Amino acid sequence: MEAIFNFIGGIFGYILWSAFYLTKNYGIAIILFTIVIKILLFPFSVKQQKSMASNARFQQKQKEIMDKYKNDRVKANEEIQKLMAKENVSPTAGCMPMLAPMLVLFGIYYSVINPLTNTLHIASGKVSSALASLNTLPGIGTTINGRYGEISIVKYFSSLQSYLKVDSKPVFSQAEADSINEFSKGFNFCGLDLLATPSQSSWESMLWLIPVLCFLTSVGSMLIMQIINGTKMQGCMMLMIFLMPLFTAWIAYSVPGAVGFYWVVSNILGFVQSMIMSKFYSPAIMEARTEAERVVLRLQQESDAEFVEAPDFDAMMTKISDETKTEAKIKSTSKKNSKSKRSSKTNDKSSYLGRKR
Repeated sequence: MEAIFNFIGGIFGYILWSAFYLTKNYGIAIILFTIVIKILLFPFSVKQQKSMASNARFQQKQKEIMDKYKNDRVKANEEIQKLMAKENVSPTAGCMPMLAPMLVLFGIYYSVINPLTNTLHIASGKVSSALASLNTLPGIGTTINGRYGEISIVKYFSSLQSYLKVDSKPVFSQAEADSINEFSKGFNFCGLDLLATPSQSSWESMLWLIPVLCFLTSVGSMLIMQIINGTKMQGCMMLMIFLMPLFTAWIAYSVPGAVGFYWVVSNILGFVQSMIMSKFYSPAIMEARTEAERVVLRLQQESDAEFVEAPDFDAMMTKISDETKTEAKIKSTSKKNSKSKRSSKTNDKSSYLGRKR
């Protein structure tokens, strides 16, 4: 799995190095890099926004069904299943759009913690040799040869360069050494050392601002978007709004500042992007578009249907009217005949003058 993330980090490293080459500052490079990533992931963001709008519409109709069949749970579940099929809603519909940003996040992480191999694209064999040579130095190898060993080499390269040798020969070529030197001088952004880790830095370094901003930008953007979209979360969902940013802030506190800084920039740009998309993909707009698509589809189906000539309703109604009149006439005649027969029988009885023997 780490090899996959390193591969993704190597791809993003080209973008990150290009941005750094233009600006000579890693903080500005991360901002430009994040803008590029947001543009590349925009289709996934649109799909996720559509999925959220569709789920909001589905939840409203689901609530109506639950209220209607609150005493019949089986019937309510059947109607909800029919609604899911009709609305084409799936419980896992929003997972795939969220997977790509997660892969990007890990790619960013590995491009930052392995700047020599993934950003500067120096051969991994040379980097391993450099770390191995430092490991032989008393008091240095135990502190540098770790998960963030490459970051340590970049950060202290000017002091460590003379020790990075194998068989008395420098590990890195002169061109590679110049690139590392240039790279190591660009990690100061607004007084913050983005190569340092907040948990291992002093209070005066102000690096604690990065995890704090991670938490504030994450919670603030989610709460504001709820107000804009008119949605309201309760219970566990409301708790998750605070728990996830807290977890992110804790990670930002434990990793190099460049990773947390990327999250801060990503949260801010993501909020701006969400504001823009809410103007085009809000639940109300998506509902209107869905209904319009249904109307267009119905008209298309009607236009494609085979034409069938309608019957002559006037002639049909005239025929029905004539048949009705005929039946009424027959019934009237039948009633008259029946009445006449009854009258004749009565007259026969009353006019009988015979004698009784």
